[in-house]
Amino acid sequence: MQGLAGLPYGGEPVDQLVHALEAAALAQAEGADEDLVLAALLHDVGRAPAVAERYPGLGHDAAGENFCREVLGDRVAWLVGSHAQAKRYLVTTDASYTARLTEASVRSLAVQGGPMSRSEVFEFEAHRWAADAIRLRRWDDAAKDPGGKCADLGEMVNMYGSRRITTRHLLG
Repeated sequence: MQGLAGLPYGGEPVDQLVHALEAAALAQAEGADEDLVLAALLHDVGRAPAVAERYPGLGHDAAGENFCREVLGDRVAWLVGSHAQAKRYLVTTDASYTARLTEASVRSLAVQGGPMSRSEVFEFEAHRWAADAIRLRRWDDAAKDPGGKCADLGEMVNMYGSRRITTRHLLG
């Protein structure tokens, strides 16, 4: 996670670490379960240099998914790997969603594949964790406030350390 500190977030007014900590705080504030809070915290971990180097040639969502699968299991991994797909889903199914995206998020949408096809929508909706991926996506979209509430990284380590996630994983 410290590898995200100071790392620009595509033109957004916060760095990658603040973005991750804000997303986790939003998840906690909504009473999300442990897996979902961890996915919110780690959804962009694939951008951290150590993780990106570990999985060369993969996009940040796939690199993060692979990392999380090794450390935290299938649900957290799928959620991390699906947060961009959830944006594509929402753009396709919620007419008001696109208008709420930041300019940077609209630019990244094109790289992520743009709106989903009808078959992609059905496939996404059929997944047992799709609703959680949508919640994560909404926290991701909201976690761009320079004055926003951030989760405490040390507290996150203490809370979730029993889940095989350790200071070494979070702090690099």
